Amino acid sequence: MTADDSRDPDRDVPLDELIERCLAGDQEAWAAIVRQHWRKVFNLAYRFVGQHDEAEDLTQDIFLKIFRALHTFDRRANFQTWLISISRNLCIDHYRSRRKERELLAREIDASLLSPTSRERSPDGRLEEVDARELVRTALRALPPTLREAVVLRDLQEFSYLEIANRLGVPEGTVKSRINRGRLELARQVRRLQAEAPGVHPEAAGGME
Repeated sequence: MTADDSRDPDRDVPLDELIERCLAGDQEAWAAIVRQHWRKVFNLAYRFVGQHDEAEDLTQDIFLKIFRALHTFDRRANFQTWLISISRNLCIDHYRSRRKERELLAREIDASLLSPTSRERSPDGRLEEVDARELVRTALRALPPTLREAVVLRDLQEFSYLEIANRLGVPEGTVKSRINRGRLELARQVRRLQAEAPGVHPEAAGGME
């Protein structure tokens, strides 16, 4: 899909007609609606997420949900106002969901613990950091390889969804699913290790390879 509707053969067709055709199963009519409103929805999504790839993913999701809700649109209302209202609500939901994911990861996993070096601090502080770093590494090793790779690429190496998809040769939807499942499993493994050996170096508690 593209934001450029300059070559859209349906750009002068009344919106009501496009909606009727779309509801009747005309995919070209739906494509015309998307082309005419893509840029506005994308710009809104970008303001929420701040990353081009993620904004494109979110825009795709928004149009999918608009398509599924199209039959509920009241023709007496303004279509663009309706579309933007739905888009804004979905952007807010996405932002809140991502914030919860980040808070969960930050609460359970300190990404800096995977760094090979640490800042100078007291001997006790360095020992605690080594223990925590080993715990996270042990938890990562317990993940299935596909989940571990997705989490490391996204949350530690900060690749975009598209970049990860290209590296792994899988769809972006699969990437997102692996990341979400990997984060939850990583947090679960950390809690399990802490419960099994609180305050003990994870290798002494039987670290997994």
